[in-house]
Amino acid sequence: MPKYIFHKSDYLCGIQQMQTYSEENYLKQIFNLQQDGKERISTSSLALELGINAASVTEKLKRLALKNLLVYEKSKGVALTEEGKSIAVRIIRKHRIWETFLVKQLHFGWEEVHEIAEQLEHIKSDALINRIEAQLGFPRFDPHGEPIPDLNGNISKPCFKSITELKVGEKARVTGVKSDASEFLLLFEKLGFSIGTQIEIIEIEAFDNSIQLSLNAKDKVRLSKEVAAMIFASTKKNCCMLDAGTEACS
Repeated sequence: MPKYIFHKSDYLCGIQQMQTYSEENYLKQIFNLQQDGKERISTSSLALELGINAASVTEKLKRLALKNLLVYEKSKGVALTEEGKSIAVRIIRKHRIWETFLVKQLHFGWEEVHEIAEQLEHIKSDALINRIEAQLGFPRFDPHGEPIPDLNGNISKPCFKSITELKVGEKARVTGVKSDASEFLLLFEKLGFSIGTQIEIIEIEAFDNSIQLSLNAKDKVRLSKEVAAMIFASTKKNCCMLDAGTEACS
């Protein structure tokens, strides 16, 4: 994941312009899609992610381009400007801090918090989110293992990778998941996984690339390639993560 660094003055200046909830969601979604290394995001892929028809997406992109929050060209797709990135990162920061607060302080299940944080992330008060962050002890990762942007918009590059990138015999520790969908998170727990679970790759099936692995050196489970791609793990001993509700490095 790239690391975006903004000067604090630029970061705060860029967010003074008021955006609607819908506009903030567009900027956040474009930013997330760009984390896969794409410089430009197509209108169709953005429409698919947002569940909105392409014509409506195009109109919204044109309005955001007029605000200098993104660059839009019909044939090339869309990319965020620096101001657009700073707003997107600010929303992501609030979302992940709210998720952490809901899990650690209010004891919500991690499968419950995404939809609630989707609503809370649009609260405008930076003072509120900064105080919550301090109360939590300045966590670096949310309950799903995603890095939390700091006050200046910096996002630490995570030290984990998808289980599908591991080789037979490799050992690692589960550090996070790619999806916030409650259905996936419930499946994750049903299979016996949790953040911090020790895993070892036992077999990769040549026919369908399904993966058999052990959990904490005892239970065995087989994952489809699609499910395995949604689970992140680290082979490094010093990889920071959220473990059992507390940030920990080992």
